Order: sequence, then C-alpha cells, then structure tokens
Amino acid sequence: MSELSTLSPQPLWDIFAQICSIPHPSYHEEALASHIIEWAKSKNFHVERDEVGNILIRKPATKGMENRQSVVLQAHLDMVPQKNNDTQHDFTKDPIRTYIDGDWVTAEGTTLGADNGIGMASALAVLADESVKHGPLEVLLTMTEESGMDGAFGLRSGWLQADVLINTDSEEEGEIYMGCAGGINFVSTLPLSRETLPVDYQTLQLTIKGLKGGHSGGDIHLGLGNANKLLARFLAAHSDELNLKLIDFQGGTLRNAIPREGSTVIAVPATQLEKLHQLKDDYLDTLKNEYAVVEANLIVLLDEIETSSQALTTDCQTRFLSMLNTMPNGVIRMSDVAEGVVETSLNVGVVTMEEGKVEIICLIRSLIDSGKAYVVDMLSSLAKLADAETVASGNYPGWQPDANSPVMHLVRETYQQLFDKIPNIMVIHAGLECGLFKKPYPDMDMVSIGPTIRGAHSPDEKVHIKSVGQYWQLLTAILKAIPVKE
Repeated sequence: MSELSTLSPQPLWDIFAQICSIPHPSYHEEALASHIIEWAKSKNFHVERDEVGNILIRKPATKGMENRQSVVLQAHLDMVPQKNNDTQHDFTKDPIRTYIDGDWVTAEGTTLGADNGIGMASALAVLADESVKHGPLEVLLTMTEESGMDGAFGLRSGWLQADVLINTDSEEEGEIYMGCAGGINFVSTLPLSRETLPVDYQTLQLTIKGLKGGHSGGDIHLGLGNANKLLARFLAAHSDELNLKLIDFQGGTLRNAIPREGSTVIAVPATQLEKLHQLKDDYLDTLKNEYAVVEANLIVLLDEIETSSQALTTDCQTRFLSMLNTMPNGVIRMSDVAEGVVETSLNVGVVTMEEGKVEIICLIRSLIDSGKAYVVDMLSSLAKLADAETVASGNYPGWQPDANSPVMHLVRETYQQLFDKIPNIMVIHAGLECGLFKKPYPDMDMVSIGPTIRGAHSPDEKVHIKSVGQYWQLLTAILKAIPVKE
C-alpha cells in the first residue's frame, strides 16, 4: 500500500503509485506498456498498439452521452531519468521511491516522473472511474516522447476516431496551453588528437556540481547555471597561463535537461598547482556572486587523481575549448507575439569525450521554424571555425496557436465556473506532441492542461498535491461538458 493512497483523488494517485513502481525511462517503456495493456484487457476495454508501440484504449460513452463529440486523452509513457550523483538508482530496474513532502509529492534523489506520469494516471483513472461522465472516449499513450517524440512521429492517420484531443503534459495549474515550441537536435563532433603528458605534470579532476538543472524548455528563461558552459568558461580563461592540458570532459546526460554536473580531467605543471587552486577558489567566488539567487548550492571541486590517458594536443584543445566556450546557450530571443514567452533557445545539454572524438549535443527550440534554422546556421558556422562535423536531426514542428479553438474556449469557461477565476491562455516554450499530431489529424481540436509540477527533468521534480485535485476536477468537468457532435 503506497503512502500516495492517502491522497485525493484516490484512483488517480493509486494508479500513479503503480506507474512509479514500474521502471519506464525513455526506450525502456515495455514493462509499463505491457502492464497497462493487461490492465485494460482485464476491464474489457478495447486496446491495441500501432507499429511504433503507441497504446490506444477505447471506452464507450456514458449512457445518454453517445451523441457527444469524441475525446482522446493523451499522455506519454516514458519519463526522464535523472538522479543526484550520490544516489544509487538504476532507472531500468528500480522503482521510483516517492514520498509526501508537505504540500508536494517528490522522489528520493531522482526524477519523480510526474512528467507525464500524473497525466497518464489521470487518463487511466477516467477509464476506471464509472462516476466520470463522458462521451465516446479514447486514451492514447505515446512512446519515447522525452528522447525524440518517437511515438508522435510514428502516429498514423485514421487510427484515432476522436474530434478533440486533450494533452495532459502541461505543468502549471491555472494555465491552458494552446501552442508550443518545435525543436531540433544538433550534434557537433570534433575529431581529437592526443599526445603524452610531460613528466612534470600533475593530473587533477575539476568538477562543477550542485546546480539545479531542470527542463531545457520550461526552465530555460530562469538563468540557471549550465555545467558544460561553466567548465568551458574556466578552462578557456586559464589554459594558457597555467600551461593546462585537457585529458577528459564529461558533462550533462540528456539533451533536454539543463546540465547539473560536469567534470574534466586536466593536468598542469607541478609549479602551477598552487595557482590553479587559487584560480579555482576565485572562480567559485565569482559564480556564487553571479548565481547567488538561482544557484545557491553550486560547488567547484578540484581533486588530485591518477590517469594513464593522453592529453589533447594544443591545437585540438584550443579548438574544442574555443568552440564550447563561445557556443550560445539559453534564451536567444523572446517572442514578439506571446508576451513573456521565449521564442527561440538552445540547451548545450551533453558533452561526451572519448579517445578520438568529442560530441556536443544541443537541443534547439523555437516557436517559429526560422528561429530553429537561425540557431542551426549559427552553430554550423561555429563548427566550421573549429573544423568540427555537424548533424541536425529529429526536427519536429511547433503547435500553431488557434485563438478560435472551441475546446480551448470550453476549458476556459469550465475553469472559470469551477474556480471563479480566469485561467491564463498560454503558449509554452517546450515540446508538446500536439504539433506532430496536427500532421495526421489536421482538423482535430487540441488543448493541453495539467497540474503544477516543479523541477521537471531534474531530481528536484515535485508535483503539487492540491493542484492535482484541481486538475482532476477540471478534466472530469470538461469531459462532462463536451458538446453534442454536429
């Protein structure tokens, strides 16, 4: 019996607890998918899967509501696997350890998976709860959204029967989303040449950790520290004066998560050790001053280690550090149309160095296609200067806002009736699958809602308990109010 069973609405929280007990990071959703399919069959719902693994469940309308517009509730099956460095957890084998922390539900040292587990649980709870009134109903659960939107890309036309789609992947109660950013992955690969270290050099590990991290779309405007960029800044600034040699660089784990930690292996002449330590301390002071408000827990560590690896050659090191240090990161441009919303951004998400190459993986987001193209061109030009190779892939469209959307107006009116306040109609700088759904289903009316989630894509992820109850009230009231099909 989970502690979450004490919360309301109980069916939703019970299902969410079950979801958390079954590992389901991106590319490892099969155990959860199989569980849901067997659950649906046990309740005699129609259930099927498509070629890419998406799950579709159908439930007939509540008696007397057969003539309503049909609705599909949509969520994604996977979660982002992020953990604190000192947390022992295998996301492919271990359950998420949830607990109640005051007004929130969170997890022990890992992402919670409320993104999009709460949305998934709400859709399944609607199926399970006979007291919820609704017209013809479908539930669509998509594969591998967090690592490339594979399920949305593979969704075929003609499979869904619904007139209206309610996406459950938003993360702020009181906000109704009617548009989102598109995105594209960008990888820069630099071939490496190496040489043997001089005999009088001391090897050390330089680490930045304690950063908040977070969602590379929803949190990109907060000015959070990026471990990859902060490490590159220090190394580029002091390599020449220290005669520093770079041996290894590893930072970040996911393209869509702001890097919380990064580490490098470096070497300096023994005569420069004292100066290196002083520069490290000065840099920490600088960062604590610059990030005093948003990154109170950041730390910079310098530890002596032993390694047999060779260092980068001087030319190779200069090209790599110059490229990473000058690479733009964060907000590129704010929207002129949606006030207060980021138009274009990028996240320098992952740096992985091997013996013969280093890869820098970025995720570019924009509300407009030209914004993505601009950043791709900018990164391509930078790569040319460094003699690096580039690949742009996984381009997915944004979701164009429709001010005349009937379901958006219905959600707004329903929210106002329930809570006696006007919700915010928003465009989100994150990738929702709705933009991709519009290709096979161009006439489907779409909206996105959800409870309040903080720290998504980071081990600080938590979901606000009261907002889940409000979200459930809103969702079930919308289903009851869906109009008659003309």
